[in-house]
Amino acid sequence: MAPFDVYWDHHIPLPKLPPLKAKITVATVALLCFINSYDGDFVFDDSEAIINNKDLRPTTPLSNIWNNDFWGSNLSSNSSHKSYRPLTVLTFRLNYLLAGGHYPVGFHVPNVVLHAVISALMVDVFAVLIGGLSHSGGSGGGGGGGGGGVQNLAPRASLLAALLFAAHPVHTESVAGVVGRADLLCALFFQLSFLTYCKAFHGGSDRCEGKFSVQWVALSLLLCAAAMLCKEQGITVLGVNAAFDVLLICNVNLFELSQRLLLRRKDIDVGELVRTGLLSRLALLAVGGASMIYARWRIMGTGPPVFTEADNPASFADSMFLRIVNYNYYYSLNAWLLLCPWWLCFDWSMGCVPLINSVTDWRIVWLLLLWCVLIGLISQALCSPDSQRRRTLTLGLVLLLVPFLPACNLFFRVGFVVAERVLYLSSAGYCLLLAYALGHCCCRWARHRRLLGVCVLALLGVYVVRCAHRSHQWRSEQSLFSSALLVCPLNAKVHYNVGKNLADRGNTTTAISYYREAVRLHPTYVHAMNNLGNILKEREELVEAEMLLSKAVAIQPDFAAAWMNLGIVQNSLQKFSAAERSYWNAISFRKKYPDCYYNLGRLYADQNRHLEALNAWKNATMLKPDHSLAWNNMVILLDNTGNLGQAELIGREALKLLPNDHTIMFSLANVLGKQQKYKESEGFFLLALKINPNSASCHGNLAVLYHRWARMELAKRHYELALKLDPEAPGTLGNYQMLLRKMEQLRRSAP
Repeated sequence: MAPFDVYWDHHIPLPKLPPLKAKITVATVALLCFINSYDGDFVFDDSEAIINNKDLRPTTPLSNIWNNDFWGSNLSSNSSHKSYRPLTVLTFRLNYLLAGGHYPVGFHVPNVVLHAVISALMVDVFAVLIGGLSHSGGSGGGGGGGGGGVQNLAPRASLLAALLFAAHPVHTESVAGVVGRADLLCALFFQLSFLTYCKAFHGGSDRCEGKFSVQWVALSLLLCAAAMLCKEQGITVLGVNAAFDVLLICNVNLFELSQRLLLRRKDIDVGELVRTGLLSRLALLAVGGASMIYARWRIMGTGPPVFTEADNPASFADSMFLRIVNYNYYYSLNAWLLLCPWWLCFDWSMGCVPLINSVTDWRIVWLLLLWCVLIGLISQALCSPDSQRRRTLTLGLVLLLVPFLPACNLFFRVGFVVAERVLYLSSAGYCLLLAYALGHCCCRWARHRRLLGVCVLALLGVYVVRCAHRSHQWRSEQSLFSSALLVCPLNAKVHYNVGKNLADRGNTTTAISYYREAVRLHPTYVHAMNNLGNILKEREELVEAEMLLSKAVAIQPDFAAAWMNLGIVQNSLQKFSAAERSYWNAISFRKKYPDCYYNLGRLYADQNRHLEALNAWKNATMLKPDHSLAWNNMVILLDNTGNLGQAELIGREALKLLPNDHTIMFSLANVLGKQQKYKESEGFFLLALKINPNSASCHGNLAVLYHRWARMELAKRHYELALKLDPEAPGTLGNYQMLLRKMEQLRRSAP
């Protein structure tokens, strides 16, 4: 392969920088764009992938990350999303260890640094794709790597494309969201696999003779496997490597090749393909890719993940024609996000993009426009008399389209409508095409080079400002969810998340309105119904809460949490039989459900079914040994029924597991006091007060203990503290007055 004369490169209004300075410049721009996200909170999917993922904790066996999906669920489970990304989870676990827990800064900083590194490496990737593979010196030897360093024959074009990539706002979700680490690591290994594949070729005539290093190709395949273990999209690097080999290494003219195949004007020279080693290399890539796909399918276990209509409504459309139309409309939305990344949203499902149900829908214009542009680009890539244009456009389209293939619904149903994170790699192809277009304009209108330079800098400036603004929105869930209301006001999930965020911050009144809007927009949104029912339950609006929760379980009969919440509401409405059935339904759908056993125990206790209540609470503590409420209720119930010895045993067992739980200390102290074990009882009361010094009930009961123990001054002191903390404490004032009378009697009877 001869190096290319990139005639339009010197027209680009950027300085020609040495390789190191170019990479530092690009990395600096990348850091500038996203640095303000370094100390953001955990937002959106971070809660499931980071906070609730037990695979990150040192107490969980390291081997679990190889058996579980990205979210910590076992891959064999039918509820698993089958997203197998163990290397990404491993980096999260390392962050957890280094940060000493769930501290967001320790998770965000690696994302920002990774994006800067990837952006810098893009200089090398674009240099090869635009200018070809050329070495500055040395010669190739048999079986070894290429001699000398790789020359950048398009320094300005590669710099411009890398700068556009570094500052593209569509990357915000991948960089500012911690779960975007999967996209970043995948992109890093994707680049390394491609650059390693480039190293398999020697300089000059050796390439024409078909000499290449099998070791470098094998290493490239290993790096591809690593990319795939970070995110499934990583396997698409094989397609980019193959296109690079065909177009740049073997210099195949795709237009002439297609003419030979379709019109049979001339037989294909298979011997030439064998002599250049192309067939051997493509066979290696094919075998490696097939092996990875087979291994991935075996790991997945129970088959592909199951998604609902709310996740991807187009895939549930009635006819194949409507599915194709809507899929293509989704493609046009993705293209628009690359072209104009202003309307960005953390989630595009649940009504954000209404389905096209008729050919008269005006939105069909967008998908027609998309295909007109694509056909125009493809025709230029195949038929242009300019070989440089053909190669650049073809490789740009390959880098744009091939990484997007896993997200396009062609091979399997995906669980989203539009996802900005899946455009991280595809945006590199867009940036390459945009850099070529800008370079071509500068070449054609050389007289206006200064004006074009201002336009290029203005575009980069707009990108940087938009990135900074968008990454600031990703710093907290409140700002992230609120920003989505302007982009997707019809998205029920957006309203649900705004409501959930408000409820978590205590603003339940406003949260109710957002939950109601979520249910209005999506009448079968069971999670919104469940959360709304919970808030109404807390506000004692039990009838409406029961109606909502009943509707939720009717829509989704295996919704265990909704069954449990329905049981709580029915218990409050004194519908005890219905409540018991609801609790058992919840347990049947979620076998290990300690909170449900706890609430079932409360139901039995209200009905004086003491033995059943104790058994239910025991089950809760077996499933969740640190279930404080279940332990405490067992102690209280045994105390109230006169089983003081058993209550003491349960209390002591609970404190072995929860040595700092002041509520259990308080209950155990009451039990010991009734057994006249005053010294031990006093010790537990004082320990409880050390942990929670403002507990009026603890001061009051300790005063009662001292009262019984005839330690009048101490009793008086703690009665007064209890009344100071809670003047309305039941019984405390009466006991205090009784103590004062007794102390007065003792004073008078004293000699």
